[in-house]
Amino acid sequence: MRPMMPPPPGMRGPMRIGPGPRGFLTETEKQQQPKLTKDLLYRILKYLKPYKWHFLLVFVALIISAVLGLFPSVITGQIVDSIIDTNTSLNHLAKLILFAFIVLSASQIISVLEQYINSWISQKIIYDMRNEMYDHLQHMPHSFFTNEKQGDIITRMNSDINGVSSVISGLLTSIVSNFLTIIVSVFYLFYIDWRLAIVGLIVLPLLIVPTHQVSKKRWSLLSLSQEKHDLLNQQINETLSVSGSLLVKLFTKEKTEYENFRKINDETTKITIKEHRAGSWFHVMLGMFIQVAPLLIYFAGGFLIIGKTDTNLTVGDITIVVALVNRLYQPVRMLLNLHVDFVRSLALFSRIFEYLDRNRQIENPENPIKPDLSDANVEFCDVKFSYETTKPILKGIDFFVPNGQMYAIVGTSGAGKSTVIGLIPRLYDTSEGSVKVSGVDVKDFDLSYLRTNIGIVTQDTYLFNGTILENLLYAKPDATMGEIEDACKVANIYDFIDKLPDRFDTVVGNRGLKLSGGEKQRVSIARVILKNPKILILDEATSSLDSVSESLIQSALNRVMVGRTSIVIAHRLSTVMAADKIMILENGKITETGTHDELLKISEGYRELYETQFRRVIDYENSKNSI
Repeated sequence: MRPMMPPPPGMRGPMRIGPGPRGFLTETEKQQQPKLTKDLLYRILKYLKPYKWHFLLVFVALIISAVLGLFPSVITGQIVDSIIDTNTSLNHLAKLILFAFIVLSASQIISVLEQYINSWISQKIIYDMRNEMYDHLQHMPHSFFTNEKQGDIITRMNSDINGVSSVISGLLTSIVSNFLTIIVSVFYLFYIDWRLAIVGLIVLPLLIVPTHQVSKKRWSLLSLSQEKHDLLNQQINETLSVSGSLLVKLFTKEKTEYENFRKINDETTKITIKEHRAGSWFHVMLGMFIQVAPLLIYFAGGFLIIGKTDTNLTVGDITIVVALVNRLYQPVRMLLNLHVDFVRSLALFSRIFEYLDRNRQIENPENPIKPDLSDANVEFCDVKFSYETTKPILKGIDFFVPNGQMYAIVGTSGAGKSTVIGLIPRLYDTSEGSVKVSGVDVKDFDLSYLRTNIGIVTQDTYLFNGTILENLLYAKPDATMGEIEDACKVANIYDFIDKLPDRFDTVVGNRGLKLSGGEKQRVSIARVILKNPKILILDEATSSLDSVSESLIQSALNRVMVGRTSIVIAHRLSTVMAADKIMILENGKITETGTHDELLKISEGYRELYETQFRRVIDYENSKNSI
């Protein structure tokens, strides 16, 4: 709903915090309304504390602005009295008008200065909070990002923290500004004439309460209208997208979808018209009543002057009272909505603090160590792990991978293979037992040192939306072009890059989508080579690739694994057969360990896995060779 009159210079206008309509809490907001506690308030104030002197300057500016805001009304009254008084010279009238102009100009300058400082404070606080949040999220465990919705994380980082700007530059100063305006205006009203002040203040609630009620009705209709618009947008998005429109055509549902759209569109139109029409007659009456309110003050003032009840009261005084009462309407209406804005601001801080209070879980120990990794063996000692306490994933894993050897892990989907390798660089921590590298528990390692010495190549390769060179330098920012080219040659990707028009400056696109799966995989392998890790982990690195890409990547991996301790999760028989040892993971446990030939003889589980997963690949390759 539009305010009935514009706010005077320097007065805070409406502020919007959060998703709900101004002046009213949605049902969801009411249910999730945070409680104001001493700890929460203290925590919020900690962000404001570094800028306390800047805030003091803002509040001083607000006080000056509130006082200066009186002058236009006062000077207007004096001008009226000067015009009525026939003895007043034009020179005096000109001085009053000049003084009014100077006061208005000063008020505007102070207002601009206050808003500038306020904006600077709010942006600095956002800067601090965003840095703190990003740093905190960077150190959250991998499980946090697998469990949380990416949209929620982005909302916390952007929308919620940006909303703090409205709280600092809007809510806080709005409270002070409007409160000061009311105090100064009411004080001066009673200073001029207490009787006219009472008449004006009695009228004020009669203007505000009905306005609030009609606004509430309009917002309820607006909420319903928004729901219908959401349905309309959903219908458009689903049926006019490439996939949606194709589905409609294939099932000949054009008429059905049109009828659905027409029905929702009809409901939306009717509710929107009703919402626009709501309170229209009330606003007509309210507009008339607003004009009546000054008339009542004029009548009361006229009664006092004409009846000579108060010989000191002037027409100018009555004019000042009317102007000041009008000046009170906006700040009073805004302070009535203070509860709503306050609850929404608390909700913003609560959502931000809820993330900041999440336990990082995986952090450096108090005294981290950097042991010698010349003998980079990997050992699992009775390792147990569960994402949820009621659902154990690993149920006592024991194995030892000697330095420089390659061990393969095979098993059915969901057996826990990826979980096993995620424990080595501490993407997760064991629930029980220990994971050791070079005989040292990984929980005692300096975390950065540990991860620097582990290279991981996964099936789902991730590249940043930058150039090939930028993605490679992510592993080693100070790498020379010679080192980069050598790494690409080992990864069987140099010839491809060399033929590109922009070579290493080629932009790979979002998630590397401008490259094929095999090309992305080889770039990621080159990136790992630049890292030069002691331990190499391959998580289905050649899965779902064509035979040419697989051959190039397998050749690259064979060169990379030389001299490195390697643990491989593989669905390709060639990779499994090249392993020094094969570990069978079933139902969270290592059931058998041996070479390919040994396991075929002693393990029924491996033979079944061989027949179901690997035999198809062999038959397929043999059929291609026979053509």
